[in-house]
Amino acid sequence: MNMLVGALTFVPLLMVALALLLWSFGRTWPIRNEALLAQAVVGRPGVAAMPNRLMLFALALLVLAAGIVALALADHDSGGWWLTLLGLACAVVFIARGIATFSSRWRARFPAEPFATLDRKNYAPLCFWVGAGFLILVIMRLI
Repeated sequence: MNMLVGALTFVPLLMVALALLLWSFGRTWPIRNEALLAQAVVGRPGVAAMPNRLMLFALALLVLAAGIVALALADHDSGGWWLTLLGLACAVVFIARGIATFSSRWRARFPAEPFATLDRKNYAPLCFWVGAGFLILVIMRLI
């Protein structure tokens, strides 16, 4: 059961990391041009370009590292207490990001469409999914 939850947490993170990696190399997949892609993933009014490529590359590595932590958490005997704490921190970060989507401060900071709609319908549920996966893995380690 642990490996299933670990895999169901890892795969979405791997897909996000791959998209970030592609964007860091200047690709605009899955949208036809950079301005439209930036509007879909950044959310600030008037944005016309993607963020710094180095930052996107670093973010891709962080997301991939979070996925690897999910797989490591699935092994009950590995890592010790620090891995459990790291998994709990990941759960808090992803769940907090999901909750933030529905706050008025977040809506005021990132009001641009199509990001606002994608955030409510796709990004927030994905964050809740991943956060719940981390939380389940942490709980299963403690049982």
